[in-house]
Amino acid sequence: MKNLLTCLALAGLALPTLAAPAAADAASAPAAKKAPTAQQAKMTACNADAKAKDLKGDERKAFMKTCLSASKQEKQQDKMTSC
Repeated sequence: MKNLLTCLALAGLALPTLAAPAAADAASAPAAKKAPTAQQAKMTACNADAKAKDLKGDERKAFMKTCLSASKQEKQQDKMTSC
């Protein structure tokens, strides 16, 4: 009976120690998310600009279209310059 109580007490002390690594893994999972892609970063920046300019509806759509395609145009111009 004394051995049983000792084993239960040790198991009770060891349980939080065994649960801690699982909690640490769960906490590090959000930190391990992938960084946003270039397109996602561009979309975030364009959304922030549109919000700052308080654009809505068709004006916002037109702005977003030009904002998102701006880097493509710049890249093409850079290629033309370097050639």
